[in-house]
Amino acid sequence: MFTTSATIAGVVLLLSLKPHHHDTAVPPPAAAGGGTSNGTSGGTSGGANPVSQTFRGESVDTRYGPVQVEITMSGGHLTGVRVLRSPSENGRDREIASFALPELTKEALAAGNARIDAVSGATYTSEGYITSLQSALDSARA
Repeated sequence: MFTTSATIAGVVLLLSLKPHHHDTAVPPPAAAGGGTSNGTSGGTSGGANPVSQTFRGESVDTRYGPVQVEITMSGGHLTGVRVLRSPSENGRDREIASFALPELTKEALAAGNARIDAVSGATYTSEGYITSLQSALDSARA
């Protein structure tokens, strides 16, 4: 009897976890890099430093919500990534974003491109991040 009740409760709990498709613009807890958000050039601080520019990637709809990044380029190199949108509908979405997005950002900055590995346990968020990152890099190189 207890086993049946526990199974039913588990099934009800699992069925209550659904993908979310709400379009939120809540910034995630992790952001690296910086720069301006409108795509304009930043200033230089000594003539020898190249001008920094920001480029916004496309907003990518994932199973759990949108992902969008903005990059900073300086001297033709990726110098910063800022997450503008990430899945944040519930606590689990925010938890996944809190561990996946900093790791993806660290990998992107180290690689200098979008050829990075997805974070285990955050496949959809990783795919959205990589796609948005690639679109921002494409804009920067256009």
